Amino acid sequence: MRAHSKSKQLVGLLGWLGISYLAAAIGAIASINAADFYERLAQPAWAPPAAVFGPVWMTLYGLMGIAAWLVWQERRRSRALRLFLIQLALNALWSWLYFVWHLGAMSFIGVLVLWGLILWTLIAFWRRRALAGVLLVPYLLWVSLASALTLATWQLNPQVLG
Repeated sequence: MRAHSKSKQLVGLLGWLGISYLAAAIGAIASINAADFYERLAQPAWAPPAAVFGPVWMTLYGLMGIAAWLVWQERRRSRALRLFLIQLALNALWSWLYFVWHLGAMSFIGVLVLWGLILWTLIAFWRRRALAGVLLVPYLLWVSLASALTLATWQLNPQVLG
């Protein structure tokens, strides 16, 4: 672990949280009408209500930022943090693929690639600092659900998500 002053630690934490929430904001722009769009789609019986997504994602972005900050404090961190940034960008892109451009196949491919990148990032984080990897487990689980939901809604709504 690198020794950083308390002020540098705070700046680092705020920076990584800021980066995570910036990705959330980019995705949120695409998701402005997501609740209405989501409610109009035929859904599988196990689909969560639209109101659940915002609070879950805000919590997950916070956990992601903290995890990245923990890794940022470690030596040999650059590969893990690059993976983190790549998966974060793909996460933001997914909202555009699904909610704005209504590209069901691309959304599904994108979420599968995202899932793989999250797993890879989780492992890389775990190797640097176990707690950082643990903090990404809820994110991986949620994206597992999102992957299944993306496939199900695409299959149930080919006229919309063609």
